[in-house]
Amino acid sequence: MGFTFSSHAQEIAKNAIGLRIGDNKGFGTEINYQRGLNENKRLELGLSWHSGSHVDSYKLTGIHQWVWQLEDRFNWYAGVGGGIGSIDYGYRHKHHSDKSETFVFVAGNIGIEYNFNIPLLISLDFRPELGFGDYRDDLNFDIALGLRYQF
Repeated sequence: MGFTFSSHAQEIAKNAIGLRIGDNKGFGTEINYQRGLNENKRLELGLSWHSGSHVDSYKLTGIHQWVWQLEDRFNWYAGVGGGIGSIDYGYRHKHHSDKSETFVFVAGNIGIEYNFNIPLLISLDFRPELGFGDYRDDLNFDIALGLRYQF
């Protein structure tokens, strides 16, 4: 089975940059960069900001991904990683006297992508995140659409 995946692997772009637009306790955007490590592994880095009801958060995320070809220009990918973030409250939260907090998190990632004949990559992915902090100490789910320019 491992031979099947490696023999049909599609080479991924060396670099891709773009936006990842999704929802995780508030609509948000992530400036996203992918760096190909070899033919089926890459590193994804993101700087995001999410704005919700009286809460704003900012995150720096790093994920190591494995990429496999599904069919022709379709790939699927999965990865693990983590990051650091900050959350700011627009009001006094009932459980906390502070108006901001820094937190760390671990994340998983699974998604599907389409590689166009032009240098455009479109993806849809799911990123569960487990946070560690006073406010952000639970499991969150982030679903996002990604648009990236490949070079």
